Amino acid sequence: MPIASPEKYAEMLDAAKAGSYAFPAINITSSQTLNAALQGFAEAGSDGIIQVSTGGAEYASGPTIKHMVTGAVALAEYAHVVAKNYPINVVVHTDHCPKEKLDPYVRPLIAISQERVDRGLEPLFQSHMWDGSAVPMEENLQIADELLALTAKARQILEIEVGVVGGEEDGVKAEINEKLYTTVADGLRTIEVLGLGEKGRYMTALTFGNVHGVYKPGAVKLRPAVLKEIQDAVGAKYGRDKPFDLVFHGGSGSTAQEISDAVDFGVVKMNIDTDTQYAFTRPVVEHMFRNYDGVLKIDGEVGNKKQYDPRAWGKSAEAGMAKRIVEACEQLRSAGKTIG
Repeated sequence: MPIASPEKYAEMLDAAKAGSYAFPAINITSSQTLNAALQGFAEAGSDGIIQVSTGGAEYASGPTIKHMVTGAVALAEYAHVVAKNYPINVVVHTDHCPKEKLDPYVRPLIAISQERVDRGLEPLFQSHMWDGSAVPMEENLQIADELLALTAKARQILEIEVGVVGGEEDGVKAEINEKLYTTVADGLRTIEVLGLGEKGRYMTALTFGNVHGVYKPGAVKLRPAVLKEIQDAVGAKYGRDKPFDLVFHGGSGSTAQEISDAVDFGVVKMNIDTDTQYAFTRPVVEHMFRNYDGVLKIDGEVGNKKQYDPRAWGKSAEAGMAKRIVEACEQLRSAGKTIG
């Protein structure tokens, strides 16, 4: 199917919320990781989201170029071409963008989509994330309000973060402490500023102890009940069940129960990066160790072209990542639920 239209994207989110499931949002950095994501979604029979971070976009533009917009556009255009061959709906999204990178990254990408929409085409990206976790709450929401006006006009969805995710991703760092838990007051203030959809649709990452990366058991203390508390309090005030479309950040290494609880409380999108990075790399390591005398020209030998051909280990890498994505779809209950 082609990349999901804005209307189809909204239908996907509505179906997930009504059906108590969520979409894996897979970070991609190359055509290979993009293909792996599409393969995983298709094998699971799940619709899904692929996303490009600022660092991923830089990498995709070329390691000596490092131009975020170029890399992001290249990956998105590639996705629009190859996704047509898969029997599932796919959304293209930009991941965490801090304040200092809004002007060189998200705002130009919104402008590109606006130009397409003005010509009667679909937007290049279906949604963008503004990561305001490093700025004061009121500034976070003020910028979110400005961006929401832009994304709504360009027929896109905005994703915001209210609270702080610990750990580090693409240079954005936060300590693991009580700031990792969003409050009811934060949720109420978000609705006061951004509304309930009348200004444009947005998704919200409310934090409940989330940490980027992967840690040993016990290091990260997730409290999914925080999500229910905020949904209930805000919903009671505005007369709406689960008013927020929630996003689960820092989900790598979470337990099945934590994921299940978060989805029950309104999570419709869960970011997955660390786990899929490992799933992509692990088969490559095995290939190299098992075939070291073929991938290396040892003791004057010529090696084995079939073993050092990048397609040989690349297929294994993509299959490994796809398998992990199938697992994610099953945990998030989106497997077998593509809406066609």
